[in-house]
Amino acid sequence: MKVHVMPPSGLALIHSMSSTQRWSEKAWALLQLLLMASFSQAEDPVCRRIGDPEIPQMFKDGDIILGGIFSFHNAWKNRQDTYMHKPLPLQCTSLNFRGFQFAQAMLFAIEEINNSTDLLPGISLGYKIYNACSSIARGVRVALALANGNEVVSASPNTPCTRPAQVQAIMGETSSSPCMAIATVIGPFHIPMISHFATCACLSDKTKYPTFLRTIPSDYYQSRALAQLVKHFGWTWVGAIRTNDDYGNNGMATFIETAQQLGICLEYSVSVFRTDPPEKIQKVIDIIKASTSKVIVAFLSHKDMDVLLHELSPHKLTGYQWVGSESWISDSQIATMDRHHILDGAVGMAIPKAHVSGMREFMLNVKPLNSSSNGIFTEFWETLFNCKFKQSKSSTGNQSECTGDEDLTGVQNSFTYMSLMPIFNNIYKGVYAVAHALHNILNCNKTCNNNVQLDPFMILQHIRKIQFETKEGDEVYFNEYGDPAAKYEIINWQPTENGIVDFVTVGIHDASLPADKQLNLQNKSLIWAQNSQQVPVSVCSEKCPPGTRKVLQKGKPVCCYDCLRCAEGGISNITDSITCVWCPSDFWSNERRDACVKKEEEFLSYEEIMGALLTAASLFGTCMTAVVAFIFFRYRQTPIVRANNSELSFLLLFSLTLCFLCSLTFIGRPSEWSCMLRHTAFGITFVLCISCVLGKTIVVLMAFRATLPGSNWMKWFGPAQQKLSVLGFTLIQVIICILWLTISPPFPFKNFKQSKNKIILECALGSAVGFWAVLGYIGLLAILCFILAFLARKLPDNFNEAKFITFSMLIFCAVWITFIPAYVSSPGKFSVAVEIFAILASSYGLLICIFIPKCYVILLKPEKNTKRNMMGKGAPK
Repeated sequence: MKVHVMPPSGLALIHSMSSTQRWSEKAWALLQLLLMASFSQAEDPVCRRIGDPEIPQMFKDGDIILGGIFSFHNAWKNRQDTYMHKPLPLQCTSLNFRGFQFAQAMLFAIEEINNSTDLLPGISLGYKIYNACSSIARGVRVALALANGNEVVSASPNTPCTRPAQVQAIMGETSSSPCMAIATVIGPFHIPMISHFATCACLSDKTKYPTFLRTIPSDYYQSRALAQLVKHFGWTWVGAIRTNDDYGNNGMATFIETAQQLGICLEYSVSVFRTDPPEKIQKVIDIIKASTSKVIVAFLSHKDMDVLLHELSPHKLTGYQWVGSESWISDSQIATMDRHHILDGAVGMAIPKAHVSGMREFMLNVKPLNSSSNGIFTEFWETLFNCKFKQSKSSTGNQSECTGDEDLTGVQNSFTYMSLMPIFNNIYKGVYAVAHALHNILNCNKTCNNNVQLDPFMILQHIRKIQFETKEGDEVYFNEYGDPAAKYEIINWQPTENGIVDFVTVGIHDASLPADKQLNLQNKSLIWAQNSQQVPVSVCSEKCPPGTRKVLQKGKPVCCYDCLRCAEGGISNITDSITCVWCPSDFWSNERRDACVKKEEEFLSYEEIMGALLTAASLFGTCMTAVVAFIFFRYRQTPIVRANNSELSFLLLFSLTLCFLCSLTFIGRPSEWSCMLRHTAFGITFVLCISCVLGKTIVVLMAFRATLPGSNWMKWFGPAQQKLSVLGFTLIQVIICILWLTISPPFPFKNFKQSKNKIILECALGSAVGFWAVLGYIGLLAILCFILAFLARKLPDNFNEAKFITFSMLIFCAVWITFIPAYVSSPGKFSVAVEIFAILASSYGLLICIFIPKCYVILLKPEKNTKRNMMGKGAPK
């Protein structure tokens, strides 16, 4: 088939490639002009190819021809085309030994297949290998030459200008961008294209590149593996440099996406290309110098790494940890160029090491005279040995003459280094994949069926389904995207004493395993930048220790943050915590804010000083009351004891004893029973006490009223009525307490609000109405008692008890009036202490004011303890 009969859609396909970066616009314009010219000749009755023929740099005839596209040169001379005359052929420069190695790997595989009796017996494979010269436009041109052939006149006027493709499959190209362009052009022809080194994930899109396959994993897996490697070493603040083409841009895009998911931030992301002016590369170097990150992820092709390393060398930018992609991380040529040890300690993903028996010997045994190539191999040989063949036009007297018998085994250069054996193995596997597909199509057993009409589309379908093992045991197959299984070795650059870099395998990454098991580092010591044994640190902010939380810095990536201490009551027990967790209500944060400790429970206990003092005061009051009761009992027949109803006095002393003792129920850990007992006991005992005092006050009033002529007051308030009044007043309080306990009794309560770091154990009132009803009733009786005593204070009596009752009630009311604000404002256990103090103070007030004066008379002034003196008549003269 001829180029000029390609359907118009082919032109659209070619035009769609203009989006590929780094394509020469002028070269594309030239290609389109050629295509337009070919269309203009469609009316010519003879199928005639327009333009100069493309002669393959290496070729060999055979029953089945395979194509190869490799770059034997790294660059070409730029020229200004005016389009006023026919452009000159592309002039390639800068010989690339890699291209020759790749071509030799293809030839080795073909020769091995041709010599095999098991694979394609009786069928010889030939080849046509072209030099793409690292040019995308030239790569497309030679791909069309492989598809069309080079005949000037292909048919008679009566013969259709169509015929089968000249090659059944194409090996190459090396880089992703040329492969995208070539695959787009040859896709409509269904010619399989198998690349050994094009890793761009975009090439897995079978809607765009249906005939593209490869024997190297997609960068989709490598980029993710690099991100996992960076995360493994704790580098969260990195810089990124990429090749400005499809390989670098797509690979870095996947890396950035995965890195963000893993919490890795990029300080900068810049691109370079081998043809960039020095000023642009200098800007990249300035960015590296100004950065704070110490790790650089370099997703670069080996050509661009060469250029960047050359520019970095004068600056001696050592101390940076490089993380590399498979394109350069295991390249011995780059390691040789690194004379300033900029890349020492680099780590990265590499194609697993491989060995193909016989390939190294085959490459080193090549000779220019027995080579199936033209002048390109002569140029290679002259460059390799720095000599000139006699017939060479450019030979000079300064160079020795090439004989063609020079021995490659004694040469040390990038061609004789076999560090790229894994890539050679990829080419080897690609050729064998085509051979196995042909073997199946031709129904080969001992012989092959030569009558089968080969069709590239048929070959493509069989290649996709093949699965075999090479002689070295490598399994070869393609998934639905035309990709092999993704498996990488993790390489570490370890410089040796003689200055040679040793590529040490320190682990593997297998994408077929579960995510948490894909990265597997071996127990080998790694060498880092500047021959350090310590893993470099590259973070924007140091890790936040437990007890703090991360707060993002405004306007900066998420990896840049400040560490703020957790607030009181909050903790973080992990490093780099985003938030602080609040402790449960009965816990509190420790001083370091990294753990919750149980809050101290606070209540008035017997063990502490305040509790012990109040207990002592309560017991002392009880003992004092008992002593007074004993004195009164001992002198119960004396006038001073009998003067004011001794039964009420003993009942009052008994109630005071209970008042002193009820204060003890307020001390200790609150419980359900103690909470109900303390308030009800306090309320009832105090009402009993005030009722007795009120009874004694009424007795005083009645007694003096009864001395008036015609008065019969005492018969209405005799001993029985006094006892009933005390009982009645007390019974009312008992009813109030029963209602309180029945409706909403006090209960133990943990107060978390009053103190942050303590739990206040207290008795909740249950019903505030009940509590204030109890206090109010006590207050009502106290006021009534105070009023009556106040009225009786000036009654004629040498020992008027009403005066002492008045004073005691004054103390009682003062204590409990001041108690209310003090109780409300006192925190925690101090409110309980205030209530106990009020109980004890009022009890001591009653005891001292009412009974101590009588005890004084009984014990110290017995002469006054007479009925005559009690009646105010004084002693006889």
